[in-house]
Amino acid sequence: MLYNDECAICRRIGTWVQKSAQSKSGQKRIIAQPIGDDPKALRVLNPKLDIWDAYATIHVLMPDGSMKLGGEAVAEVLRDLPNTKWFAWCFAISLFGFRPCQMILNFGYLILSDVRPLLGCESCGMPNVWVRPILKMVKWVKGIFAKRPLVSPTPHATLFSAVTPRALPVKEAFHS
Repeated sequence: MLYNDECAICRRIGTWVQKSAQSKSGQKRIIAQPIGDDPKALRVLNPKLDIWDAYATIHVLMPDGSMKLGGEAVAEVLRDLPNTKWFAWCFAISLFGFRPCQMILNFGYLILSDVRPLLGCESCGMPNVWVRPILKMVKWVKGIFAKRPLVSPTPHATLFSAVTPRALPVKEAFHS
């Protein structure tokens, strides 16, 4: 499994996969490997693998040399992990030529990959068009709750003196 180690979300998932994939004897069923920044090292693994594609989407290199991407890669990892293989069989269920659980997983992966920049991943680039208004709202809300000095419009009297509203940081207002 190849993942973007610059992305906090991908790194957390990669760490979870590494811990979950280790058997009691210490043997790993899945090797979660960060991509790094060496395109030649990726081409050694698979000559068709482009580093920018690898950054954008999770890739799983199968033992036979084939590659799975996105939701298909997630399903493959879940099938191989001891903690999750009990429910991962549902991704293979086919109804009239469609795999509904796999389609839901693929859709969920697409949403997660689009929303990663909102969750703090700055290496994932600019969010998609549908996420940009949400990003602006998140920045606006963060701006509202940013640390600002607390200033009251009315004077407050304490036991020792009257404090008038002025633009002092909170620490100075309480310690003067």
